[in-house]
Amino acid sequence: MGFSVSGSAAIIFLSLFIAFGMLYTTADNSFNSVFDAQDDQTDGALEMKNTNITVGSTDYSDPSDELTITANNTGATALSLNATSLLVDNSLAQGWEANASVDSNEKTDLWLPGETVTITVSKTSQPARVSLTTASGVSATAEVAT
Repeated sequence: MGFSVSGSAAIIFLSLFIAFGMLYTTADNSFNSVFDAQDDQTDGALEMKNTNITVGSTDYSDPSDELTITANNTGATALSLNATSLLVDNSLAQGWEANASVDSNEKTDLWLPGETVTITVSKTSQPARVSLTTASGVSATAEVAT
């Protein structure tokens, strides 16, 4: 009875040690993932709080079929035009970034606090409403001037 009992006890203790190591690693990774997700959520909420935009003016030119929109970044967060969405009469406008300028600079994607973006899109009829939405979900809507 000598070696078989001690050998099986050693195997059981070794198995428990390995199982505890796997359990600890799994629990640690899970808690780290939860804490990272909470940090990301807090960062996103802070970015949303610091983001604000306003639509300054909208103008539709009937002879040229162009809609011109000016909007201001009145928040404290730098925005990307490529990450901003433009809705015209609840339809997503595509490729408008190519016809946008930030403070008369057409080569930038960066929309810094205090700067004004001017967007020109082609529309065959006068729309009723436009909406700009940032990557963090902050939106500004305005009626199109007649």
